[in-house]
Amino acid sequence: MTKLNIVLVEPQIPQNTGNIARTCAVTGASLHLIKPMGFTVTDKALKRAGLDYWDKLDITYYDGIEDFFSKNEGKFYFFTTKGRRRHSDASYKGNVYLLFGREDKGLPEELLYENEKNCLRIPMRNTLRSLNLSNSVAIAAYEALRQNDYPDLETKGELTKFSWEK
Repeated sequence: MTKLNIVLVEPQIPQNTGNIARTCAVTGASLHLIKPMGFTVTDKALKRAGLDYWDKLDITYYDGIEDFFSKNEGKFYFFTTKGRRRHSDASYKGNVYLLFGREDKGLPEELLYENEKNCLRIPMRNTLRSLNLSNSVAIAAYEALRQNDYPDLETKGELTKFSWEK
């Protein structure tokens, strides 16, 4: 069984983290936030973006990247524009951690060098810098979930009766 973990290393924009928290809540992924952050967890923008999903989140905070790695084991994937492999080419099985860096700097270079084989890139045009962090997390999370047939997620909706006439 796959356990999906989303890891934000020093996130700076509360709205992005709020959107990511919502994605984690609806997918059942755990959210890991590594300090220092550019906001407080009581920030109104963070709460507004996450809406009423905060009580449905599995969230853990860490005092730094070393603290995070000392407390977690599994398969770590590092999302970066510098990755040589596509995100869809990785196999997301077992206890999986998807790591994303700061909006303004990305993940630390030394971390990328130490884990080059697990650095992944979401394909995009080479003339543009990067995707928004919350969009990148959603793309990566849903690829991992797709590969595992969307475990514990509702995959079929149902239309309700509707009339165009008023």
